[in-house]
Amino acid sequence: MTVGAARGSEEGFSSAEATRVMAAACRAAGLNDRGAELIRLGENALFRLGSAPVIVRIARSVEYLVASRKEVAVSRWLAGEGFPAVRVVEDLEQPLMIDGHPVTFWQLIVEEGRPATYGELGGVLRDLHALAIPHGLELPRYSAFGLSDLRLERAAGISEEDLEFLRKRGEELKDRLAELQFESPLGPVHGDAHTDNLMVDKRGVVHLIDLENFCVDHPEWDLEVAAHEYHRLGWVTECQYAGFAGAYGRDLREWPGFATLCAIQEFKMTTWLMQNVSEGEDVAQEVGRRIASLRDDVAPRNWLPY
Repeated sequence: MTVGAARGSEEGFSSAEATRVMAAACRAAGLNDRGAELIRLGENALFRLGSAPVIVRIARSVEYLVASRKEVAVSRWLAGEGFPAVRVVEDLEQPLMIDGHPVTFWQLIVEEGRPATYGELGGVLRDLHALAIPHGLELPRYSAFGLSDLRLERAAGISEEDLEFLRKRGEELKDRLAELQFESPLGPVHGDAHTDNLMVDKRGVVHLIDLENFCVDHPEWDLEVAAHEYHRLGWVTECQYAGFAGAYGRDLREWPGFATLCAIQEFKMTTWLMQNVSEGEDVAQEVGRRIASLRDDVAPRNWLPY
């Protein structure tokens, strides 16, 4: 369903624009937007309705339409499997297009008040990777390098020497990935497997959320995140990682391809933060620290979490 002309733009995506789009989407869906609260404005705008247990999710531009359709389809598939994941509001045509913004409606998860553990993340991923993707559900492959090439093209505030190094590093890593032999077959992959993408409800049930990067690929991509944050970055404790690996039943660090996945992840993390180099001296210093450490594969990372 389309309401209004597709005039929305990513550059004009503000809290005021998101609120206007949310109100129009609620009218189109027959929902009351009175008392709606903006709870996040980032890649998407998220509103919690005051009139119903519903989250309204507004994407930045029409370019996100394919991803929005995928999220709705994946949510409905997981619901049919009885898998604990975020659920779309049924009996609504989704996504709506409001002035160039894809809009989706999700059932509110009332949280227990504690974060999910790494052991719970390992268990959720174990169960997810055991599912068989049904015929007819079209999913993309994992985007290993994301928007890194585009970020390097648009980079500002980075020396030409560093940019040239990053370009060559990216090409080298693409070659290494092309030669990599994965141990696991293709299957469902979340694509952003952090504990932040789990929610624990009032009954203690752990739900998988944020299906934006969901894809079909090798499960190693999901397992790399926690292993990398423990082994290379030190952001996860030994106890947390032991809980994760124990619950899943595999320690990815034992796989010969682990170092290559870590190197790709670090490259992508660096180009992501590089976009914000002008936001402050602390960010600029962290970008410089990351680029310097990428020049040495064995150097301790000592990166700050951004």
